[in-house]
Amino acid sequence: MKIAIDAMGGDYAPQAPVEGSILAARDYNIHVILVGDKEAIQRELAKYDVKGLPLTVKHASEIVEMEESLSSGLRKKKDSSIRIAFELVKCGEAQAVISAGNSGAILGTGIHVLKKIEGVDRPAIAALLPTLKGASVLLDGGANVVCKPSHLMQFGIMGDIYARHILGKENPRVGLLSNGEEDVKGNDLTRSAHTMFKNSFINYVGYVEGMDVYDGSIDVVICDGFLGNVILKISEGLVYALGNTFKAEMGKGFRSKLAYLLARKSLNNINRRFDYSEYGGAPLLGIDGIVMISHGNSSARAIKNGIQMATRFVTNRVNPHLIEDIKRNHELQKSLKGPPSKIWEQIKGKITHAEGKRKKQVTNPTEEKQ
Repeated sequence: MKIAIDAMGGDYAPQAPVEGSILAARDYNIHVILVGDKEAIQRELAKYDVKGLPLTVKHASEIVEMEESLSSGLRKKKDSSIRIAFELVKCGEAQAVISAGNSGAILGTGIHVLKKIEGVDRPAIAALLPTLKGASVLLDGGANVVCKPSHLMQFGIMGDIYARHILGKENPRVGLLSNGEEDVKGNDLTRSAHTMFKNSFINYVGYVEGMDVYDGSIDVVICDGFLGNVILKISEGLVYALGNTFKAEMGKGFRSKLAYLLARKSLNNINRRFDYSEYGGAPLLGIDGIVMISHGNSSARAIKNGIQMATRFVTNRVNPHLIEDIKRNHELQKSLKGPPSKIWEQIKGKITHAEGKRKKQVTNPTEEKQ
């Protein structure tokens, strides 16, 4: 298995991507292709003993900066590290791609180079959330700000596949995020999607509220990308604020410091559960290839874990399972709609006939407009 790494993506590139790739190659014996400025990558490699490790370098002369627009990255920089990494997956030289770079460019390049899985309208970012009972997956984490009900339905299928084949949940509980559990709650988007979910083959448990996200009662949380990204950013900010508040309190007086020393191991375990670097990145599901989007300020450890996660997606055949279930849902929804009734066809015919007759009678354009 070979994994392509965008060595020039992220706040700490190329240091973090190179070091993370070395760790993955050494600990997991995974062949990593480092894509980017060859000289810069080799300077980083020279700092470590990499003899015998399955590492190769693929030169790319351009970098898509974090602040660049999607169109600029796609049209003007065809030799960027992101683009070349995706091309390696397309031609079969690599089985997955990982980048901590411009997420918009990753999404756009993924769709442009690898294309979408047939039946998927909008690829989605699947983010893992720590809960009281392990982890749950949230879709969409920010790829799609505006969604249709059918998009949310597809996100549900993607999340179900993720929970089954990566988290090991036999019959994942899928919930649609709303402002209440009652059927009358929500907006037009959630209510329409709610009906579609009820008629699907996945284990849909209905609307879920914000308070349910972290209690472990739901395995897959579905929402549009705008709401999903807000949830993720608020969660990160809350963990950061609580951590710093706790440190400040623990530094006040001898008893507080002693209490911290006694509880340090437990606190470190809690911190690891909420540390995004433990997961390494969020997969971009719905693309015809394995794509992992890592956090912009990913450390070497995060990159290493992202590489390991990407290999799990390949070995567990997540995309083939997703293709199968997307097709299955399409056929199910089509059968539920059924053929139009003869009565409705007759009504439509009468309406069309009457409309045509009226237009013939109206010869003056002004009258027709009125």
